Amino acid sequence: MPFITYLSGLLTAQMLSDDQLISGVEIRCEEKGRCPSTCHLCRRPGKEQLSPTPVLLEINRVVPLYTLIQDNGTKEAFKSALMSFYWCSGKGDVIDDWCRCDLSAFDASGLPNCSPLPQPVLRLSPTVEPSSTVVSLEWVDVQPAIGTKVSDYILQHKKVDEYTDTDLYTGEFLSFADDLLSGLGTSCVAAGRSHGEVPGVSIYSVIFKCLEPDGLYKFTLYAVDTRGRHSELSTVTLRTACPLVDDNKAEEIADKIYNLYNGYTSGKEQQTAYNTLMEVSASMLFRVQHHYNSHYEKFGDFVWRSEDELGPRKAHLILRRLERVSSHCSSLLRSAYIQSRVDTVPYLFCRSEEVRPAGMVWYSILKDTKITCEEKMVSMPRNTYGESKGR
Repeated sequence: MPFITYLSGLLTAQMLSDDQLISGVEIRCEEKGRCPSTCHLCRRPGKEQLSPTPVLLEINRVVPLYTLIQDNGTKEAFKSALMSFYWCSGKGDVIDDWCRCDLSAFDASGLPNCSPLPQPVLRLSPTVEPSSTVVSLEWVDVQPAIGTKVSDYILQHKKVDEYTDTDLYTGEFLSFADDLLSGLGTSCVAAGRSHGEVPGVSIYSVIFKCLEPDGLYKFTLYAVDTRGRHSELSTVTLRTACPLVDDNKAEEIADKIYNLYNGYTSGKEQQTAYNTLMEVSASMLFRVQHHYNSHYEKFGDFVWRSEDELGPRKAHLILRRLERVSSHCSSLLRSAYIQSRVDTVPYLFCRSEEVRPAGMVWYSILKDTKITCEEKMVSMPRNTYGESKGR
């Protein structure tokens, strides 16, 4: 039957009358136009008039379904079933704030698995833009209000390049509780915990301050609960910014090299030029080459002049260092202007106030760990690239 006919029948039977209201349910009907004449499903048999279009019921109060049941025994059974289904996958009972799993709800390792361990979602911190050496990551705590308890988060990070066998090189594993909050980690990594927009929800963060410029890094995160189960992995892969260059210094070196190459080059001048070019970084060398060719290419480009003045062997030792510059950074290093700036960014530095007992890691709840946090600042030098000088 049409939905509006069903509602009319309910009203006729006074199931929704004032003296017998159903708790938490209110139905209001109004006509919102008519069905199109092309819709044969809207026609009522024997009547030419089209039935009104059904209107979605508006919910003005949210209550648990089991409160609609009058019988106490049925209400408790329904409540228990709903709680089990929502928090314990329907394979256990809710006891206070944890799940007591049924005998059939154990995995192959003998661990109870009726309470799901959600996958954390690792992401870049929106308040800290990655630089050539600094990257900040964060994730929302996945511990539910009822059920599994998170004991720790394990963060793995490794540099990935064409010279590394990713299957053999596993990188470094860091325990958020045992390595970072305890203070056993290095000064290059700091952990933080803050409150999110939702009350009672924590956001964990880790800032890496000593990464290599222009490096491809892979970060992997998983949660560990108090029973030793591991969640699904969450991965972030990114490339750090290009190495910093001092453009004014690079231009000064290019001028110096031209003056050393110009005219007769003595052995002392050759050695000075060689030492100067070998002492700068590969990115600075690339920029020196750019400035040299921009100003003095009419006297011979940088490669030809280096081979002519220093000899093939020394020139090769210098020029092969340019191969370390990635194609991405080499395109940026060809920009007309490169300017430098330093950003100062705040981050949280947290330490645990208590010592986690050795061998009892799985029995500690990370959320209950008492920590002390302070805001610190990290300086992040950057290069900006463009075809014209900025302000």
